Amino acid sequence: MRLFLDTNVMLDFLGERDPFYVSAAKIATLADKRSLQIIVSALSYATISYFLTKYDGLEKTKDKLRKFKVISEICELDEVIIEKGLNSEFSDFEDSLQYFSALRAECDIIITRNGKDFKKSEIPVMSPDEFLNSIKK
Repeated sequence: MRLFLDTNVMLDFLGERDPFYVSAAKIATLADKRSLQIIVSALSYATISYFLTKYDGLEKTKDKLRKFKVISEICELDEVIIEKGLNSEFSDFEDSLQYFSALRAECDIIITRNGKDFKKSEIPVMSPDEFLNSIKK
C-alpha cells in the first residue's frame, strides 16, 4: 500500500506535535517495518525544514529529515505538476501540488488532517486515525 503523507502529517511526526504525533508515529512504524510505503513530496521537505529549524536548529532538523528519508519515498515535483496545480480548481495551491504529486506517484490513499482541502480527489483521503482504524478491521 502506498500512502501519500501530506505535509501536516509529516510535521506532526517529525515535530512530535501533540495530540497528533502518536498516530503519525504508528504510520511511520508501519513504513519502517515495510508493511506499507510512505510517499512525500519534495515540497514537504522544504516546508518541514523551515518550521523545524526554528525549534530544533538546523543540524537536528537535518538529522530528522535524513532518518525520515530512509522510511519514505520522495515523489517528483516538476513543471507538469506545477502546471496542473496552477490550472486546477484547488483553492490552495500547495494542496494542489500535493494532490498531483500523489497522483503521479500512484498512491493508494492521501493521509492528511485537512481532508476538506481534497474534496475533488480521485484518491481516497483519510486522516491518520481513520487510516489506522481502517486497517484494524
